[in-house]
Amino acid sequence: MNPAAVAPLAGAARESLREKLRALGFDEVRFARAEPAGGAALREWCDAGNHADMAWMERTVEKRGAVDLVLAEARTVIVLGVNYWPGKAHDAKRGQAGAPVWARYVLHEDYHDTMKSGLIAAGRVLEEVLGLGATDYRYYVDTGPVLERGWAARAGLGFRGKNGMLISRQHGNWLFLASVVARVPIVPDEPLRHAPTESGDEAAGLLCGKCTRCLTACPTNAFPEPGVVDARRCISYQTIENKGVIPRELRAGIGDRVYGCDVCLEVCPWNRFAQEGRRLLLATRHELAELTLGELLALTPARFAEVFRRTAVKRLKLTGLLRNACVVAGNSGERAWLPPLVSLAAHDVPVVRAHAVWAVRKLAGGEATELLAAARAQETDPHVLAEYDAAHV
Repeated sequence: MNPAAVAPLAGAARESLREKLRALGFDEVRFARAEPAGGAALREWCDAGNHADMAWMERTVEKRGAVDLVLAEARTVIVLGVNYWPGKAHDAKRGQAGAPVWARYVLHEDYHDTMKSGLIAAGRVLEEVLGLGATDYRYYVDTGPVLERGWAARAGLGFRGKNGMLISRQHGNWLFLASVVARVPIVPDEPLRHAPTESGDEAAGLLCGKCTRCLTACPTNAFPEPGVVDARRCISYQTIENKGVIPRELRAGIGDRVYGCDVCLEVCPWNRFAQEGRRLLLATRHELAELTLGELLALTPARFAEVFRRTAVKRLKLTGLLRNACVVAGNSGERAWLPPLVSLAAHDVPVVRAHAVWAVRKLAGGEATELLAAARAQETDPHVLAEYDAAHV
């Protein structure tokens, strides 16, 4: 189709399309004009090294800032949101009886997969209602070179908080975002407030006022300034994206968080307006929150595959989860975890051994040398040896 020759979809026709997309299971449907957005800020963020070793972020800066590089002649970005807030009843159970804490989003089957069915159906709606062909749109669920949070803010779905996240006045911090880039003009929704920076995007903290709860609550001081997250210090990055050794100085801040971190989200006052989501495009896995630390430390490849099948945890792989569990055990202060940790100090994978050694030393103090003597005698990996020789744990 020739998007330049098509009048923008507006009025009742636009609202009808919105309702058809909502009926597919999306809690929010918003439209933004496909104009350059956020590229300069993203480039500055990467140049400062805030993306850590996520090289794919740096490789796609240009596309993320100019959506027409994703789809030529793109006219509209349709931003779709799915509320994953579990409700107060389920949320109150988090961390009970010393159980490891998971980021709330992971207590579902992988949203990348379950939301894809809704996006496929959304594509059919666009084809049927607007006459688009299969090559006239592209959709992404948090994985493509699209700045979903930026587009969501431009479309009035929320605003970028001081925690760097999209904050919705209706859903708080608890939205999964997806996007459809389309070669069709649709009258855009208005942002919440017009206070753009020189780049045309809203400044961080538009509706935060003087509140800095997210900045001060971060256990690892990952915010060099409001709205800017340094991934190198972020618990979510360290426990998920980082595949190697977690810096020793950050481990205590991880506390009991075994996968991801919600601290800067959960302290936000805007969450008081959040309601339990419909979750029509989600499949809850609340039983994951009931796994004990002992069960995680004892995971085998077969058990890992069985328990975490179809969840986002599978990306982390068994060795990453064992690494994180060792850190949580070391932070627990519970000497009961010493036997499994000593066993993991002889694990096949060095990154697991390194964190197991750290945890044993932290829990056992002066007894650690004797407990780890057999493992140390066999150790050759420099990263693991560094944990044995570190002056402080």
